[in-house]
Amino acid sequence: MALPGTRIDDAPKQANVGVAVRLEGVRKHFGDVIAVDGIDLEVREGEFFSMLGPSGSGKTTSLRLIAGFEAPTAGRVLLGGEDVTDLAPYERDVNTVFQDYALFPHMTVQANVEYGLKVKKVPREEREARASEALAMVQLSGFGDRKPSQLSGGQRQRVALARALVNRPRVLLLDEPLGALDLKLRQAMQIELKEIQQQVGLTFIYVTHDQEEALTMSDRLAVFNQGRVEQVGTPAEVYERPATGFVAGFVGTSNVLSGEVAREITGSVEAFTIRPEKIYLVATDAPVRPDECTATGHVREVVYIGALTKYIVTLDVGGELVIFQQNLTTSSMEALQVKGRAVRLTWSRENNRPVEQTGGSDGSGDPEEGEA
Repeated sequence: MALPGTRIDDAPKQANVGVAVRLEGVRKHFGDVIAVDGIDLEVREGEFFSMLGPSGSGKTTSLRLIAGFEAPTAGRVLLGGEDVTDLAPYERDVNTVFQDYALFPHMTVQANVEYGLKVKKVPREEREARASEALAMVQLSGFGDRKPSQLSGGQRQRVALARALVNRPRVLLLDEPLGALDLKLRQAMQIELKEIQQQVGLTFIYVTHDQEEALTMSDRLAVFNQGRVEQVGTPAEVYERPATGFVAGFVGTSNVLSGEVAREITGSVEAFTIRPEKIYLVATDAPVRPDECTATGHVREVVYIGALTKYIVTLDVGGELVIFQQNLTTSSMEALQVKGRAVRLTWSRENNRPVEQTGGSDGSGDPEEGEA
């Protein structure tokens, strides 16, 4: 996480890094529906870049525009500086991994991985060697003779990845490839995918609606909303300094306060966001330092989540705040007994992040929750 008080502009700049993919003023219409609304975006060579957003935000359409499965209504798509806007998918140096894996059920794992090389008429000895190398890369050595039906979901996902990697593309596109896996396996595969990307050094562009996934895996990410990109940055930048109310609410859990509630608490700010883990519950008569914001209210709900307890506090000035507290010494019974109590909330003013209200709070002060 970025240290409190640091600016996005203070983040280290990556010098002399080439641009793998560039979208210039890209728009895509499907009849009267605008799926992508004038996107300018750069993805650097060798980075793990995620496109994050809810369903219908334009992230998958943007990926398909890069792959060549869709043609833009306006704008250009460049790969490594070359304009590929009018090129067919097979003419672009990219490969795509889909959520459903698209493996051939009648073929062995080895044959599935070799298939793209066979189409390109790569000699048998070379394609066998490259397929074996790709399988080793995804920790599936010795699985070449099996059929996809004999594999687990996580293993099939790795086969699909190996099949894409074996072609040695300039850019690997991944369209929610972990979406069909259960939670524990998905979390394990997030770490493995990141390690594989670092090992092979390819540019990965990853589409997901899961904010935790994007934060875990990405070097940088773009947050999509209604066909536009609301913010691009490192996970720490986007989480710690959201540019808009939408970003604050979608990436993680955040409290977005605006209007009279925000002015009452801060004395000046029209709209700001404060993360739940930055807020403390204290006694109503607890002293407040000059560098702190404070608000009083009553605990409306308590949710015990094991390592954390989530408190929802109705504020006396209007609206609500969500607070997360680690259960370092608190039992579930102790946490639940707080429900209904009058409390004071305090937090450092430097943790307030002014935001534009695009897609954010409606002014009520209600917290917005990220989509998992």
